[in-house]
Amino acid sequence: MLDVSIVIVSYYSGRDLPPLIRSIDDAAGALSWHATVVNNTTDESLAHLSEDDRVTVVEAGANLGYSGGLNLGLTMAPEARVTVFLNPDLVLRTGALTALVAAVDGGSDAAVPRILDATGVRQDSLRREPTVLSAFGEAVFGDAWARRPQLLAETVRRDRVYRSEHAIEWATGATLAVRADVVAAVGAWDADRFFLYSEETDYCRRIRSRGGSIAYVPDSVVQHRGGGSGTSPHLDALLEVNKLRYFQKWHGPWAAGAFGTALLLRNAIRPHRPGARAAVRALLSSRARAGLPGGPR
Repeated sequence: MLDVSIVIVSYYSGRDLPPLIRSIDDAAGALSWHATVVNNTTDESLAHLSEDDRVTVVEAGANLGYSGGLNLGLTMAPEARVTVFLNPDLVLRTGALTALVAAVDGGSDAAVPRILDATGVRQDSLRREPTVLSAFGEAVFGDAWARRPQLLAETVRRDRVYRSEHAIEWATGATLAVRADVVAAVGAWDADRFFLYSEETDYCRRIRSRGGSIAYVPDSVVQHRGGGSGTSPHLDALLEVNKLRYFQKWHGPWAAGAFGTALLLRNAIRPHRPGARAAVRALLSSRARAGLPGGPR
């Protein structure tokens, strides 16, 4: 059996994928690996990637969204001890996969790396489980007052938290390594709700709801260009709408109503941002939500 099965969803990622694929050998060391790349576009060829027999390109035939693409990739990927879900706009540093697999072999159900941006600066990738209070904190303060109490923030910003390995609640989904039996037990990514965004929040919640643990592994380092899915007011709105969809899935209607109010506040007080204006419309209007990427959900 392979050590690592890698699943990547590509959306116009033809320029990003070659450096990512080239970085896997050094990241994996002595581990055996295979990468399954799901092409979520119909007008971009990734056939050149299959020149490496450890890479398989799967044509989705349509844009299935990120969750849908991952699910297709899982059905086509070979069996392995550990499955690693990767964004296409990454470069893996030496030993990155080795360290993640070691954490999973050491008893964690899943593991995430330290993420650097394109210039080498650490990204604030760790997150706490969303709450009504943290949503209001993020609405009012945003990226300001970085050292505010964690109860008022979903994003973990304190430097010391990123220095050592420890259990986390969830992290931004650029890289996630999961033990094979956990992948089987958790099941498919929730493509019915999450076309793009909040799918990793939900998947990590499902791991934890089984009593599983997710390790942050600072010795595993990846570099993330970001923006691989593109940017637009509609995507900004979808990000906010899917935060609410996630909260509605896991909490009652009263809590979800309060959470939605916090999201409205966050965007209503920033009307200079086109994405914030689009988010307000989408949060208030089912017709506006139906016009977002992924359609009505």
